[in-house]
Amino acid sequence: MKQIIPAICLALGALTAPALASEATFEKVKVDAGATLFGSECRRCHATGSDHESYGPPLENIVGRAAGSYPDYDYSVALEASGIVWTTAALRAWMEDNAGFMPGTKMRHVGIKDSTVQDFILAYLESITTRDGSAISD
Repeated sequence: MKQIIPAICLALGALTAPALASEATFEKVKVDAGATLFGSECRRCHATGSDHESYGPPLENIVGRAAGSYPDYDYSVALEASGIVWTTAALRAWMEDNAGFMPGTKMRHVGIKDSTVQDFILAYLESITTRDGSAISD
């Protein structure tokens, strides 16, 4: 949680600094803050790519992917059968209350209620999504 405050302050500082007023710069700030927040909120269970070990499925290319479809991961029956595609709206609902959004999920999670924190994490997840399923190189 200690990393969340600096990340949010950094992003909000971009709103008031004239040199950082461009849309592209603000998007980069959101992605960078989202990466930090992902590290503190999500990384303990999820890696971004399959080349890093994690308890949960990797989240690279999550936006637009069918729920429960990452190869060789043991998902709950509820998630595999859901028919959900991970849109930003679905991911936002999942982050806020995954057990309420998907009863029967195996994932233990403390909800991320702050919509700004959700925005930043979603910006980061979008940044690691290629739309064609190809890996993103670091």
